[in-house]
Amino acid sequence: MISEEEMQLWHRWKGSYKNIFGSVVKDMSEKTGLSEGDFGILDRLDLYGKGKLRQQELADLMDWTKSRLSHHLTRMEKRGLVLREPIETERGVQVIITSVGKSILDDARPVVSLAIREHFLNLLTEKDIESITSLAEKTKTKSSST
Repeated sequence: MISEEEMQLWHRWKGSYKNIFGSVVKDMSEKTGLSEGDFGILDRLDLYGKGKLRQQELADLMDWTKSRLSHHLTRMEKRGLVLREPIETERGVQVIITSVGKSILDDARPVVSLAIREHFLNLLTEKDIESITSLAEKTKTKSSST
């Protein structure tokens, strides 16, 4: 069991993350029209696939089910952000960012960066940054070893 103080710490940590993340997503959505999922998909297509990825690989990168991704991609296709094409040489589907999707992503990245700076980075001292970095490394190592 954990103590009441430890549980309060846990809730403060989760609440802080949710508030920061929610503020970043809100700013992005209001200024770009992209949802969190839209941005995540477009960003991963661009960063990890140079504009295209197998649908299953994209689902894995998003940590989404194949069904959830498929439904989201259908909505994005209707808006002209992505295309899906069968892979001719093997089974599977390739997801491709369109020029419209790439343009919207390029416009969204500075908005997201500014929101991260405003709602998170500008609030931190150098000591805060060192502590967060240390904590992230500790929890990353612990999580990946189990």
